[in-house]
Amino acid sequence: MGSSAVHLGDIAPSAVVAPSAKVWHHAQVREAATIGEGCVVGRGAYIGIGVHVGKNCKIQNHALVYEPAQLGDGVFVGPAAVLTNDRLPRAVNPDLTLKSASDWDAVGVTVCEGASIGARAVCVAPITIGAWAMIGAGSVVTRDVPAHALVVGVPAKQVGWVSKTGERLVAGATQGEWRCPSTGTRYNEINGALTEVAK
Repeated sequence: MGSSAVHLGDIAPSAVVAPSAKVWHHAQVREAATIGEGCVVGRGAYIGIGVHVGKNCKIQNHALVYEPAQLGDGVFVGPAAVLTNDRLPRAVNPDLTLKSASDWDAVGVTVCEGASIGARAVCVAPITIGAWAMIGAGSVVTRDVPAHALVVGVPAKQVGWVSKTGERLVAGATQGEWRCPSTGTRYNEINGALTEVAK
């Protein structure tokens, strides 16, 4: 642990938390989870067993990241957002016996680099959130989200595209052309996928 590290949460002995990461009060980092360099895990957040969090991520207060979620570098998870892990949630088996860990298979949410998940959004596993995508606050995401997509609502639907800065892209001069209003970066949309145009 480096001199600048703040590790005040409940961290399992087998979890690996980078020296420069900050884990705040009442956060819980479970067994075999990994938290990368430069990360901030907010107050009351939960990081499940074996969850991988890349470098420079921000997991805000009371966010719940259930195993086996995988977060790439630079991911933002807003306050009270939830990444689920059970496709068929039940407390009991059909005979009313309490379910144990062996009675279900955890499925995870994969969040690619730079993506942002808004406050109180729910991502219903198994899904993948593409790189630099943005999930609006309060949305319920039930299917994969393309890279750079902006999705909102219940259930979440795509309403546009965003740049790496988070700015909503504006349409270019020709069909399928998009541009970031703040940086001027250009993108092409082909078959529902967005690619950055090389400078």
